[in-house]
Amino acid sequence: MSRTAPGFAQPAAHRIRGPAALALCIALLPLAFANNYYYEVAVLVGLNAITCVGLNLLVGYAGQISLGHAGFFGLGAYGSAILTARYGWPPLGALVAVTPGVAALAYLIGRPILRLKGHYLAMATLGMGVIISIVIATEDRWTGGPDGMSVPPLSVFGFTLQGERAWYWVVGGCLLLAVWLALNLIESPVGRALRALHGSEVGAEVAGIDSARAKLMVFVVSAVYASAAGSLAAHYSGFITPSKVTFFHSIELVTMVVFGGMASVFGAVAGAAVLTMLPQFLTLFKEYETVVFGAVMMGTMIFMPRGLVPSLATLFADRGPSKVPP
Repeated sequence: MSRTAPGFAQPAAHRIRGPAALALCIALLPLAFANNYYYEVAVLVGLNAITCVGLNLLVGYAGQISLGHAGFFGLGAYGSAILTARYGWPPLGALVAVTPGVAALAYLIGRPILRLKGHYLAMATLGMGVIISIVIATEDRWTGGPDGMSVPPLSVFGFTLQGERAWYWVVGGCLLLAVWLALNLIESPVGRALRALHGSEVGAEVAGIDSARAKLMVFVVSAVYASAAGSLAAHYSGFITPSKVTFFHSIELVTMVVFGGMASVFGAVAGAAVLTMLPQFLTLFKEYETVVFGAVMMGTMIFMPRGLVPSLATLFADRGPSKVPP
């Protein structure tokens, strides 16, 4: 019997066990937190993971590269900040309004640039991200420019979210929702079309799949994930700067996806968790922190070329009970 590559086919049981295991992990983690610093790091992990789950749908499943995804994160963050701080919108209403706005912009941008392939597409998305970053950094009348701007706290039904502990549960719930939606999308006809595109775009079109429509759809969905995470990050921190909209943050997000394992939803979560927490531990090495970080990245890619989660899944599957071929 053939064995399905980890991350591509997600059986129905996996769509239940995976989120259940993640929910259990989120529920039990606070037992190991000694102070609010751990909660703060966990919230940052959750926000990065939400963005990476959406980006993985585009990069890992559809095989379309994006080097400007931090731009959508920034649009969500600054969109919520401007509507609440400049126009007095309720924070929840601003978050809900900004997300479809970013989706519409992603649709308009995606129509021309997704006609490109390979390094041409990479350059186009890089240019998109750079333009968004420059606009945010220079339009100081709206965004505060390089100095950033303050963001009101998030209020939900009259309750104001304050403190790392409250935000931990909100971000944890949003991450669970993001993972559940991604898993169900992957197993839908749209998800099967995306996997076909990843294998061969020409073959997918021969099979009757509208490749342009499928690529545009997943581009918009991944932008919505990033926008929602950006809005949450803005209200959580209470202050935002253009540093999260730069090219380097886009590369960081792609690195998290590749490190955790492309075409693996939980790989995206694991990659975001490891690469968000790792710099916190590497401060022990002081001036050698960057060297050790690079060595860890190189070692993982050399010995686990498919990424962390798919490689470990294959390793444990190979060590499991042997199956007699039919």
